[in-house]
Amino acid sequence: MVEHSEDEEREQRIHMEIVVDAYGPEEQALSWYYYLEEHLQFPFSAKCVARRTISPLKVGEKVEVVGMPSEEDCEHDMFVLIRRKSDKFGVPLIQLEGVDVDEDTKQVIEDWHYWVKQGYDL
Repeated sequence: MVEHSEDEEREQRIHMEIVVDAYGPEEQALSWYYYLEEHLQFPFSAKCVARRTISPLKVGEKVEVVGMPSEEDCEHDMFVLIRRKSDKFGVPLIQLEGVDVDEDTKQVIEDWHYWVKQGYDL
């Protein structure tokens, strides 16, 4: 496993704003879900930055993110809904990077990426 340096400011924000009072994986998942739902400004453009076998997206592909799936879909990982043609479906947020997004959306996506890369689990 690759070690990543700790970002004290980000750690503080995550632990004091996102997962504060969340004592187990289910509570942490709900905390992340509602934080993302509140801070991501939908719709927004994103680019796939990582391949995942559970997702049809290819690295470099651009998509429109239109919302969050149900809480149940995010119990063990955070997903967002994308629009492709006339369909909407969920893809892991970890494989996306915002494109020309507002600062709040950029920060919350980066916070989730940081959480995952630090090895934290839901």
